[in-house]
Amino acid sequence: MSEVLVLVDHVDGEVKKVTFELLTAARRLGEPAAVVVGAPGSAAKAKDALARHGAAAVYVAESDEAADLLVTPKVDVLAALVGSAAPAAVLVAATAEGKEVAGRLAVRVGSGVLADAVDLDGEGVATQSVFGGAYTVKARVTTGVPVISLRPGAVEAEESAGAAAEKTVEVPAVDPARAVRVTRREPVTGGDRPELAEASVVVSGGRGVGSADNFAIVEKLADVLGGAVGASRAAVDSGYYPHQFQVGQTGKTVAPQLYVALGISGAIQHRAGMQTSKTIVAVNKDPEAPIFEIADFGVVGDLFQVAPQLTEEIGKRKG
Repeated sequence: MSEVLVLVDHVDGEVKKVTFELLTAARRLGEPAAVVVGAPGSAAKAKDALARHGAAAVYVAESDEAADLLVTPKVDVLAALVGSAAPAAVLVAATAEGKEVAGRLAVRVGSGVLADAVDLDGEGVATQSVFGGAYTVKARVTTGVPVISLRPGAVEAEESAGAAAEKTVEVPAVDPARAVRVTRREPVTGGDRPELAEASVVVSGGRGVGSADNFAIVEKLADVLGGAVGASRAAVDSGYYPHQFQVGQTGKTVAPQLYVALGISGAIQHRAGMQTSKTIVAVNKDPEAPIFEIADFGVVGDLFQVAPQLTEEIGKRKG
């Protein structure tokens, strides 16, 4: 059975949930092999979690340069492995960095690339949501080793015991003139809420929230549900909430178990970033709002009345 390379998305060895989703998808195509590129010691921290999710092998590519240079070391390592391991496919997360890695890798090794897949079958056929979610298409790579970026939350992560046999890989030297170096790192101040792209519950506010102060209503509902806070582009552009929390085509793509949209009209730009959520609940005073076309449950009403009541009722039931 051929290996399927999975680029591990991690922060100092702490593996992100999307990696487990990638390993689950990889098992449909062959034998999952996790590729850890990072600072020395990263793979040791990640190994147990990778083994629990089916990694038969763990390629360890560690160096100080790998941690301090953007994208290039990951592309170099994956390109070398494509040449030596002849994998059935390479899977990466469809994040901003992951999609850049996928594109550059495909060019480097002369392969086809599929971006932003929302599903993947055992024949290597990917399902994609295109043109802002207006169409769903199926595609497959016909040239070279398929390089596929999979949208976070698209596949349900499933545990499966794997040997996680370590294999050391050399990180190729990078020409400093052709690479971007990280000069400083600052922790994200997101409080105790889960990370937006990995949260199982997301509560988002739109232009209808009205102001930055009013976003406290969104935050309170998110907190009682144990979820993350998101915002539409209109809300972000109006200065109601920071850009890092934007959900949509030009923001983050999410696919939680529950997505609650408060005061969001549902423009196609926003829908492209959340319409694969498992259950969508929308609250909007406009009965013709496009968000209701994809909502599983809709409330035509004033979010300033509905959201606080919902928060209070959930709090009672939790108590």
